[in-house]
Amino acid sequence: MSADRDRYLADMGLPIWVLRQRQALDPTAVKNNKKTWSQLIATVDQCTLCSLHRSRTQTVFGVGRRDADLLIIGEAPGAEEDRKGEPFVGRAGQLLDAMLASVGFIRNDVYIANILKCRPPNNRDPRNEEATACTPYLEQQLSLIQPKVILALGRIAAQWLLQCDTPIGRLRGSVNQFGVQEIPLIVSYHPAYLLRSPLAKAKSWEDLILVKQALRKEK
Repeated sequence: MSADRDRYLADMGLPIWVLRQRQALDPTAVKNNKKTWSQLIATVDQCTLCSLHRSRTQTVFGVGRRDADLLIIGEAPGAEEDRKGEPFVGRAGQLLDAMLASVGFIRNDVYIANILKCRPPNNRDPRNEEATACTPYLEQQLSLIQPKVILALGRIAAQWLLQCDTPIGRLRGSVNQFGVQEIPLIVSYHPAYLLRSPLAKAKSWEDLILVKQALRKEK
């Protein structure tokens, strides 16, 4: 995947980002790095690296604080996200907002993104080649944000980030490590799944408590 990433970034004329050991950054400098953010957003908007660009209404880059301690990553935009250009809106987004509020977060406190920046037709699962094409964008978002903790929502996002096929029930409930930085990564259920299986909400709340605990350790 690293070679593909480097080739994609070179083709796009963007610098190759390598996740560094976590270091103290000036949050204001990162947040105000408008040129880098705007360049990346523009590149994503024009992306044609996979076939999804043919069916999208618009790309869904991400939203939130650019110096957030918590980065939330889902799998891909749905129909409402494709229409509005923002991740986790509609009923699933409202539930996510309520879940965050239950442990003291508001949406503007965190950064929210997806593995894919374009909606797969009929909300099907992302294909490997699509996730591979989009991963360099997510890696650059990670490099800019420098989050202290990552929350992966749903089986597909969790397995892609951790490069495993372990069932989500076994991935959640513990703190995993992501990347060379070994960023704490916690897995929970996707809000869309919780809408279908409300009894799992209690487990998701436990996962959010684990997120809070991990953030306290990283302070």
